[in-house]
Amino acid sequence: MGINSFLEAAGKSRNEFHSFMFLRHGKVIAEGWWDPYRRDLKHSMYSVSKSFTSTAVGFAVTEKLLSVNDKVISFFPNDLPDTVSAYLSGLKVKDLLTMSVGQEPDPTGMVVTGDSNWVKTFLSLPIIYKPGTKFLYNTVATYMLSAIVQKVTGQRVLDYLTPKLFMPLQIQGVDWEVDPRGINTGGWGLRVKTEDMAKLGQLYLNKGNWNGIQVLPKEWIEEATTIKIEQQPDFPQAKKDSSDWLQGYCYKFWRCRHNAFRADGAFGQYIIIMPDQDAVIVITSETADMQDELNLVWKYLLPSIHKGKLPADKKGDTNLKQKLSSLALGVPAKKMDTVLVKNISGKIFTIETNEKNIKTISFRVEDNICHVILKTDTAVYDLAFGSGKWETGETTMRGPYLLAKAKASYVGLPSLQVAGSYSWKDDNTLELVLRYIESPHTEKIVCQFDRTKISVDMQNSFDYGSKKTTLKGELSK
Repeated sequence: MGINSFLEAAGKSRNEFHSFMFLRHGKVIAEGWWDPYRRDLKHSMYSVSKSFTSTAVGFAVTEKLLSVNDKVISFFPNDLPDTVSAYLSGLKVKDLLTMSVGQEPDPTGMVVTGDSNWVKTFLSLPIIYKPGTKFLYNTVATYMLSAIVQKVTGQRVLDYLTPKLFMPLQIQGVDWEVDPRGINTGGWGLRVKTEDMAKLGQLYLNKGNWNGIQVLPKEWIEEATTIKIEQQPDFPQAKKDSSDWLQGYCYKFWRCRHNAFRADGAFGQYIIIMPDQDAVIVITSETADMQDELNLVWKYLLPSIHKGKLPADKKGDTNLKQKLSSLALGVPAKKMDTVLVKNISGKIFTIETNEKNIKTISFRVEDNICHVILKTDTAVYDLAFGSGKWETGETTMRGPYLLAKAKASYVGLPSLQVAGSYSWKDDNTLELVLRYIESPHTEKIVCQFDRTKISVDMQNSFDYGSKKTTLKGELSK
């Protein structure tokens, strides 16, 4: 069975899958979550957020609150630079939608870490190429769409979409980051459940229809999901044919091979819509090679889709159900550590000045759970780690995140769900794995004990092998 083969290949790949859903003819035919990730948890969308923002623009266009040909500067007369260039004057909503603003390089880092007025900063940056003529991925272009929707509706995108999209599709518990002025970030920062992703995919597959109700006009769906600009028009055809990033870009959707299209987020968050097969495939994950994940879909899942009715296969169905229910990520191996635990339990270490502003690290072990307490000037974080299993909990300590340096990062989000596990690598080395299970990312903390001293290496999962933070400290007296 193709789904079983896909799951086996996923498990052997270098990609870390967190969830998977496969819909055909509007029905869920397979779904699974790799423990400790769960059905009830949201997951950071990264740039899948952009497709939801595009949907909000679709509603605003439908209500005639704006058009894709409106000039961007018309919405922000009080935020314009002293000199408005011809290219800025000509910049349209459509250019924001199609990643063809004309700025270079992508100004996202500069915008989100600078002045608290991101709109004003964006408009002040030079536009090098005529808008609409050159594709360049530009995340804050989608933020600008969010700001425009808020300007014309008087509501944040999250609030605007609630009665129009989330309520009809029965999507609940959504949250979305905001900028320093309370505007949803648009291009990132949305968190929804895997099932919610599938619902958006099914809505687009159905041309905007949901249970007989036309939620969004068919004409907008077609406009938003057909190619508007080529990413690299000069690339050789053979290179284009092997890449799902060179099939053309739409209104915050990517065209794929095999006549599919997708919402796409960093580290492997996918809503893949396949009109020819009447199918939707959803994936959440962490991967450094997003094309490799898509290749698995095309290699194993696409060929398994048949037009006619397949013969019954009870054994295959049973095997698939067992496979889906047993999906799990590896837990650090359990090791008898009674003496080692006694050596650290109750100990407090004073840490030298460091970039994370951690002042002390202490340890408390009870009921086979290792509590690691990190204290800063302003907060105390008590993190729990299981032995040979995941210990779940929540924390206000912010985890690894590509946009962590953005002003107002994490604003609007509640405490974060985590799962921790610990193991002893040797008599002096304690390894702690902390999964942020509503995000793609994990943090690994390795503590080296040397009598009265401690050395702590902290590394996040998208920097493994390339970057780490090392803390030094001594046993407090």
